[in-house]
Amino acid sequence: MSSTSTLPSDMQDLLGLQAHQDIPVIPVRSSWASKYRGATVEDLDPPPALSSKPTDPISTALLNAYERDYTHLTVVSEDTRALLGYLNIPRLKQLLKNGSVRDHDSVDKAMQKFRRKGSVYKVITMDTPLEELEEFFNGGVNGGEPQDFAVVTDGARRFVLGVATKGDLEEFVKRRPA
Repeated sequence: MSSTSTLPSDMQDLLGLQAHQDIPVIPVRSSWASKYRGATVEDLDPPPALSSKPTDPISTALLNAYERDYTHLTVVSEDTRALLGYLNIPRLKQLLKNGSVRDHDSVDKAMQKFRRKGSVYKVITMDTPLEELEEFFNGGVNGGEPQDFAVVTDGARRFVLGVATKGDLEEFVKRRPA
């Protein structure tokens, strides 16, 4: 009989558990998790994606972000609409301030590119449970590091549907009745 416990065998030995015992292990969740109650990314009502092209001037991308109060803009290929990277607006402001880029430079000089080779990305769709999104933000998915935002795509990752931020998740929890 195999065990359904997710504890490593040496941990089971420390706790005096036998490998054949079926002991459920409850994952640790944040205080927010009980407020999600089956909600998905779609319940966050993320605003539609606003993407820039690599050849767009930084000034245009910055103006678009300001008009919509966005902190991140996706950057897509002009030809294929493939997701190439993103602009982190607070970082972009810092690059402008210290002179690393100028407002008439193209977006590709300031964008942060996605690493395609050797990287595994967590697919976030409108159907992704908010518990998974929170885990993604905290760096728990695929052993990554904490994230500030998630690109929301269709299941096949062909279209960028929106961007969800940690702040969106916090606001959802504040709005949701207890």
